[in-house]
Amino acid sequence: MSDTVWRDPRRFLWPAALLVPTLPFQGLAVARGGHEWGWWITPLVVFGLIPLVDLLIGDDRANPPDEAVAALQADRYYRVLTYLYLPLQYAALAACCAAWAAGGLSWFGATGLVLSVGIVNGIAINTAHELGHKREWLERRLSKIALAPTGYGHFYVEHNRGHHVRVATPDDPASARLGESFWAFLPRTVLGSLRSAWRLEAARFRLRGRSPWTWRNDVLSAWSLTVVLFAALTAWFGPVVLPLLLMQAVVGFGLLEVVNYLEHYGLSRPRNPAGRYAKVDPRHSWNSDRVVTNVFLFQLQRHSDHHANPLRRYQALRSFDASPQLPAGYATMIVVALVPPLWRHLMDRRVLAHYGGDLGAANVHPPALTRLTTRHPAAAPRPGS
Repeated sequence: MSDTVWRDPRRFLWPAALLVPTLPFQGLAVARGGHEWGWWITPLVVFGLIPLVDLLIGDDRANPPDEAVAALQADRYYRVLTYLYLPLQYAALAACCAAWAAGGLSWFGATGLVLSVGIVNGIAINTAHELGHKREWLERRLSKIALAPTGYGHFYVEHNRGHHVRVATPDDPASARLGESFWAFLPRTVLGSLRSAWRLEAARFRLRGRSPWTWRNDVLSAWSLTVVLFAALTAWFGPVVLPLLLMQAVVGFGLLEVVNYLEHYGLSRPRNPAGRYAKVDPRHSWNSDRVVTNVFLFQLQRHSDHHANPLRRYQALRSFDASPQLPAGYATMIVVALVPPLWRHLMDRRVLAHYGGDLGAANVHPPALTRLTTRHPAAAPRPGS
C-alpha cells in the first residue's frame, strides 16, 4: 500500500447537491422584482445549465482505492450532506406555497412555480433513495420524510424489496423494456410499483399472522406523512394550495419514473439452468460517469455498483468497464426520454450492441417486437436466447 493517504478529490464538490433546493428561493426573489420568468430558474438550471456544464467537464471514471473505502464510508461528512437536503426541501415547499397562496400568478409563472417545487421534491426522492438503503434508524426515517411531499412513500418498500430483487427482468415494473416509450412505461410502473409495494407489506404481515392495516405497515405510515404534511400546509395557507400540492407531486414522482426508465432500459438478466434469474451484476444497469450530474445526484449514475452493493454509500460507488454507458448524464437523458423517436435513435442500437446484436437477449417490450425486428433484421432473436 502506498504511504500517500488517498483523499476524495470531490470532497468539497458534494455540497453542490444542495444547490437545487435553493433555486426556488432565487426564483422567488426575481419574481418579487416583477419578473415572473424567475419561476423558471429551477427547470432552466436543472435541464439547461447543468447538462451544458456536464458536457463541457465530461467524465471521470476514477474509483476510490479499496483500502480507502472503509474510512470513506465511515466519514459522517457525506451523510450529513444528505440530511441537509431535507430542511431546504421543506423550506422551498413552504415558500412556494406562500407564493401560490398570495395569488396574482399568470399561467406562465404558475407553471414555472409548479415545475420548480416539483423538481426539488422529485430530486429529493433520490436523496430518499440514498437514505432508505441504509440500516441506521435515522436515515430510514428521513427517507420517508423526503418522500412525503410527492406522496410516493411506497417507493421506500417497493424499491428496496421489489425493484432490487426483480431488476432487469420482465417481472419488474420499474425496469423499462426495449422498444417501450416512456409514456407507455409511466402508467405501467406507477400502478405496478404501487401494487407491488402493498403486496410486499401485506405478505410481511401475513407471515406474522397479522393484519396489514396497522401503523407499522411501512406503506401506510409513509402515506400518512403525506396526509399530515398536506393537511398542515392547507391549514397554514388555505385550500388554495391543494392544486399546487397535487400538481407538484405528479411532477416529482414523474421525475423519479423517468429516471427509472433510463436506468435499466432494455437490459435483461438471463435465467440459469435452474430457471432462476442470474445474479445482478454491472451489466444490468446503465451508467454515466459525467462529473457534474453525479455530484448533483449523490452519484446515482453509478447505478451498477449500487445494485450490486445497495448498502454502499454514494461517495464510495465505483464505475465498471462491464457497465453499459449512457451517451450523456441523467439531466440530458431525462429530456431525451420524453421524446420517444429521439430516445429510440440514441438508445435502441446501444442496447443491441450491448447484447452483441441479439434481440432475444434483451428485455423486449412485446408490442414492439415486430417493429424492432423489421428495423433491425440482423438482430432477430437467436435460437436459445
